[in-house]
Formats: sequence, C-alpha cells, structure tokens
Amino acid sequence: MDAKALNDFTADLWVREITPALVDYIRIPAKSPAFDPDWATSGFIDQAVEHMAGWAREKIKALPGATLEVVRLEGRTPVILIESPGDVDDTVLLYGHLDKQPEMTGWSEGLGPWEPVIQGDKLYGRGGADDGYAIYASVTALLALQAQGLKRARCVVLIEACEESGSYDLPFYVDHLAERIGSPSLVICLDSGCGNYDQMWLTTSLRGLAGGLLTVEVLSEGVHSGDASGVVPDSFRIARAILSRLEDEATGVILPAAFNVEIPAERKTQAKVAAQALGETVWKKFPFAGDTGPLTRDTPELILNRTWRPALTVIGADGLPAPRSAGNVLRPGTSLALSVRIPPTADPDACARALEQTLTADPPQGAKVTFQTVQASPGWNAPPLAPWLESAVQRASQATFGREAAMMGEGGTIPFIGMLGEKFPAAQFLITGVLGPSSNAHGPNEFIHLPTGQKVTAAAALILAEHADRPR
Repeated sequence: MDAKALNDFTADLWVREITPALVDYIRIPAKSPAFDPDWATSGFIDQAVEHMAGWAREKIKALPGATLEVVRLEGRTPVILIESPGDVDDTVLLYGHLDKQPEMTGWSEGLGPWEPVIQGDKLYGRGGADDGYAIYASVTALLALQAQGLKRARCVVLIEACEESGSYDLPFYVDHLAERIGSPSLVICLDSGCGNYDQMWLTTSLRGLAGGLLTVEVLSEGVHSGDASGVVPDSFRIARAILSRLEDEATGVILPAAFNVEIPAERKTQAKVAAQALGETVWKKFPFAGDTGPLTRDTPELILNRTWRPALTVIGADGLPAPRSAGNVLRPGTSLALSVRIPPTADPDACARALEQTLTADPPQGAKVTFQTVQASPGWNAPPLAPWLESAVQRASQATFGREAAMMGEGGTIPFIGMLGEKFPAAQFLITGVLGPSSNAHGPNEFIHLPTGQKVTAAAALILAEHADRPR
C-alpha cells in the first residue's frame, strides 16, 4: 500500500464530503429513545438514517456488488446495513451508531448541541465524535482500498440507532441478520476513545453499567418545615445515608463485593505504559472548578480507576425544587438517578441485584425506599491480540500518525461489543475512536477532532488490508 496516497485520499474525502455531511448530521436532534420516547413520531432518528444512507448509497456505487439497506423491525429503531463483497473468503464487521445523547446544559457562548461550529481542527456539536463519523469512516476505508486495487475480506457495516439507550434493539437485529452478517473474524468498532490526538489508541476493555432510580418517601405531601423538622425525617438525609452503604463518601470507593474484581496483571502494565504517554493530561483534560483536584495524582491508578474500578455518579434528581422556588417545606420525597460504572468482567445482573438489595434493605426510620433498575449492561475485556493484528495496529499508527500505537481501557460502555464477544468468541476486536481530551461526549462543547478522524479512517483501511494478507 502507498501510505501517502492513502492519507491523501482519506484527507481529501474528509475535507470535501465527510466534514460537510457531519455538519448537517449535527443539526439533526436524533436523540436516543431513552431521551426521546416518541422518536418514531418526531422523526429525527429516521432523518439521520436517511441523511447517512443517502451519502453512503452514492459512495458504494464505486464498490462492485455493494448494497445498502435500511432494515426495520416493527417497534424498533432502524439499522443501516451495508454489504460489500471481498476478495478473500472471510468477513469483517464494522460498527457504529447514529443516535445521540440529549442536549445537556453549559455550552459555551456561540456553541450548542444542534449548532455545528468549526473552530480550527474541531467540529463542535452533538454526535459528530459519538458516533456520527463511523459510517463515513467505514465506507471511506473501503473506497481507499478500492482506489489502490488492494484486496480485502467481505465487509459488513452495521450502524444502529439505539446505542445511547443501551443497544436494547440491537440483539434482535443481530439475530434477524445473522446469515447476512456471517461469522466475522475481525470486528472494527469506531465508537471509543483516544488518550491523545498524537497516536492511534486501541481500547482493551470497557466498563459495564448498572443504574436506576432510588426513591425515598417520608410523607404523602409536603409540610411546613418549621412544624415538621425534628419530628419527620428528611428524605434527602435518608437518601444520603443509604448511599453510604454503596459508596464511601470520603474516597468514592464502592463497597459491595459484587462490584469489585481482580484487575488482570496485563491491564495494570498497560495502564503504566499509557500513563507514561499521557502524563498529567490523564486528569488535566477535565474542566475542574476552583481548587478541585483528582482523587489521586498517581496517574496509573487514575487510569485503573476509570477503566477497571466501579464508581458511582448521581446523574439526576427529582423532588428538589430549584433554589429560587424552594419554600420552607419538608418535602415528601427525594428521587436520585444513579449510574454505577462497573468493572469489565463484573456480572451486570449481579451488580443490579446488589444495588437494589443494598439500597432498599432495612430503610432508616421505616421510610418508603424503592429502587427501579433502569440499566444493567455488561462490560468487556478484549481477548489477546493475534500477532498479526498487534503488528498491523503498530504499522497503521506509524503510517498515519507517525508514532507508535498505545493501548488502554475505556471507562464507558458499548453493550454491542460484549454481545459480539459472546457471539463470536474466535473474532479479533479492533476498538478505537476519536473521543480524546476535552472532546466531552455526552456533555457540553462536544467536538470531533477532524484530523484524528481522518487518520483513524486511514488506519482502519491499512488494518483491513493486513487482515486480508494475514497468515491463516
């Protein structure tokens, strides 16, 4: 392969077509079903599907025999399926998603979730990096190989619309499309992160997720706090006490045994190597307020904290009026939305059960305490890399970034990967992405670093070529 021609090809297509397509995609508020239950009526997911499918239909005309179909199962979000015949008897599955997280507050002046803005190398707006670019990168990688006449395996591109809701629709499509997907020997997922924008990053693990709604009720209606306080227990105090069963409030350590696992030795070693590459950017990339600092300044431990250790985040609350509307009332109840990131190898169902049991047992003062499980998603720990793939990743990083590749776990969840790992235990997995420092997926000021998108695209093409030539 001519690496310079490859980089030029992908860079040109990113500038001429992919970036403008992402600009238009960002304008579509295609929120995931968890955040837009009326998605089928609002039509934004369908709009995003047609936007992406329209671009891809035109581009795959250059790929002999390639087809694209928008597949719809009744009552479920659609998927885009591209099938492109190859030159060797093998299959590669390339995955991405097009649904988005909700708006979130705190966007800087001039920026917004549905207002695409290009500043230097960054394209701001919701979904560009997470994960709108995936279909464009996947198709472009195939086109880049076609342009140089290089052989590859049959490729299947699968783009779903339910990932940000836990991919609950996807298993039905994987079963429905089982014969068309086949048995991939390589799965490429472009929905992960990168420790910096200077080299290719391979994701070695993903945390799972257990979460739900904790509700504490003490009254059937609010009453005057001057009359009731000191007699009626405060629901927030009880909720706070209950959370201390789950989390050590001084350290953030999650206490129940179900949430903690032994960290594999190789992941500890990789964390030390990644920490050397990243230095203090492991924690300095976050917008700390005032004198807030990281839990520790031991960077390998911070990496393990965010990739292999459980952690609680209170992501929402109800029953608490805004301060400007708060009267002197002892409120009837407090509800807290809880998200617990769990280790890659922890059992999500066992964690969900432990969460409910821990929070609801022996309610203080006999308060009415309930917990509704909303999500229990598995993590994933990558199988050992085949020698050919380990070498291919390093060569691809050098050819596109001019630097060696690095490996690190990620703290987020991609339920699809765990599911595919179970379905195709012999497959190799290449999990990578463009979510680097300050890209802030799910939060305000989300952006995609455009040069990294281009380089990851070229790297994927190189790895597809080496996959076809690997020893069998």
